[in-house]
Amino acid sequence: MSLPINKETEWLETDGLGGFAMGTTNGIRTRRYHAMLVSATTPPTGRMALVKSLDAWVEVDGSLFHLNSHMYFPGVVSPNGAESIESFQRDPWPKWTYRLPRGMTLEREVFMPHGHPAVVVSWKLFNAKEPVRLSVRPLLSAQDYHSLQFRSADFRFDADIFEKTVCWKPSSHAPLITALHNGHYHHQPDWYRQFLYEQEQERGLDYVEDLATPGLFQWTLFKTRALLILTTGVEKPTSPDQIHHVEEMYDRYRTHEEERRKAFASPLARSADNFFVKRDHGQTLIAGYPWFTDWGRDTFVAIRGLGLATGRLTETRKILLEWAKSISEGMVPNRFPDSGEAPEYHSVDASLWYIIAVYDYLKAAHEGSPSRKDWSEFQAPVEKILKAYSQGTRWGIKADADGLLWSGEGDDSLTWMDARVNGKAMTPRVGKPVEVEALWLNALWVGGHFSENWEALFKKGLTSFQNRFWMGAGEYLYDVVDVNRQPGTGDGAFRPNQVLAVGGLPLTLLDEGKAKLMLKNVEEKLLTPLGLRSLASGELGYRRRYQGGVVERDSAYHQGTVWPWLMGPFVEAWVRVRGNTAAAKQEAREKFLEPLLAQMDQGGLGHLSELADSEEPFTQRGCPFQAWSLGEAVRLDQIVLK
Repeated sequence: MSLPINKETEWLETDGLGGFAMGTTNGIRTRRYHAMLVSATTPPTGRMALVKSLDAWVEVDGSLFHLNSHMYFPGVVSPNGAESIESFQRDPWPKWTYRLPRGMTLEREVFMPHGHPAVVVSWKLFNAKEPVRLSVRPLLSAQDYHSLQFRSADFRFDADIFEKTVCWKPSSHAPLITALHNGHYHHQPDWYRQFLYEQEQERGLDYVEDLATPGLFQWTLFKTRALLILTTGVEKPTSPDQIHHVEEMYDRYRTHEEERRKAFASPLARSADNFFVKRDHGQTLIAGYPWFTDWGRDTFVAIRGLGLATGRLTETRKILLEWAKSISEGMVPNRFPDSGEAPEYHSVDASLWYIIAVYDYLKAAHEGSPSRKDWSEFQAPVEKILKAYSQGTRWGIKADADGLLWSGEGDDSLTWMDARVNGKAMTPRVGKPVEVEALWLNALWVGGHFSENWEALFKKGLTSFQNRFWMGAGEYLYDVVDVNRQPGTGDGAFRPNQVLAVGGLPLTLLDEGKAKLMLKNVEEKLLTPLGLRSLASGELGYRRRYQGGVVERDSAYHQGTVWPWLMGPFVEAWVRVRGNTAAAKQEAREKFLEPLLAQMDQGGLGHLSELADSEEPFTQRGCPFQAWSLGEAVRLDQIVLK
């Protein structure tokens, strides 16, 4: 089945190292991140955009037929190769079929071999009665993948040319780029000027770039397949016996990838695999493509679906143990910067989500009944977190006398609603935020499986939660109590964080009557086909669209914008208050999950986006391939609604 061919629908290939290739189905690059080869020089970080595109065309009867589309400033599309695209498929990897004259068709395939910083591109002609010539110009960059390139005399066009192998090193800080091919290479350096990236322009960022082309590859296409492998994982040959044979490498990569991809139990499991990447000697999860690396909070929310629900228990365990090594003052880092600096510890909830992920892993790994011995390897990190949080750690995080958890001081942004504009928090939630307290109480309950020391604090906190958060007049929960550390105050803004008191975590903290009333209000005010709004319509500061420049977008980030990951806690809460019956689960699947999964053929193919607009048509926004959005959908499909 052919998928939409346009500039809004995006495909993704990943290498398992943090590198990727991505673009649109019609070939027009609309983001700075659209590229054929982005490599992680220090996996999974240190990403560099090395090969941004391939400009390709074929010659038939003396005429040129372009296979690519480019947009140039101020908005001119030339050439328009999309006009020749007959179909696009993404299984088992992206494949375009082009219409050519005299009944001929041309297939182009793109895939990344797992565990190799490489992209494989092939072209094959069908229904040909005579050969045609294929020409391909690689368009190179030598930049950090967040940056744009401009024409510069410092760009190194020099090429080391060997038999069926070409090597370039565009700058001193860029890795060696190696092209293996079965055609002919002609060294013809040039620049392509002023590509325009519409998505960057709409986001209020710089959006014009120049790309360098060192030369031209050519093939005579008839019976054989034209092959081009671009990689940073091959050393420059120093003797003829070190030259790689591209056909052998292609066959090996293709066979392995076909078998690997067929082994996944479902398309959702295969999509989940994109987020598992190497870090040092272990593994981690990427929070989203193209611009996120590994984030603590996102990892521990997402891994329950991406890892546990897909049966990747061994990898989940390794990831949790690897993150435990980074605990400092009882805090798990919320972010490893892409440039490799020190981890950032600025989240109150990442450490608590870690404990929840540990519990869910142990339950899944030991069929719901882990023994005390099973708990032992995670006892130290869990105890370290709970002890530091109860006694006090960074950012004013400390258990209060009422058993609840203080977090933040002044204008801190420590929850998942952490957007800041010009240094100011857009959703200030200093005090006792509702989902943080739900996480804290669940974490104390999990800690009780290790030690009896947490039982009294848990009981005290639970009583306080049930007494303090219920807003009787509105039949929902306060979003924050003791706002700005002022005892007795409450923030009644209607937000989705309250659903975590009933779903998404091991415990339900409300009685059935209150839980049903709260969820009825949430469904009426926040539910959309793509997730929950981050703020109800009519509340002060509500935003209908997530659009504009950085200030406009960050101002809307948690002010109504829809978040797909919240569908997981909401649906779990919805079936819990209906007794977790088979009928309730089936109804929830049809009413909530199926409409959500139907969105996966729009935007990022096979995935769910980070965000969506809060009003119809609920356009997907933000990061197009988001781990926790997909993870919660998989958890619903494979665990909650089973």
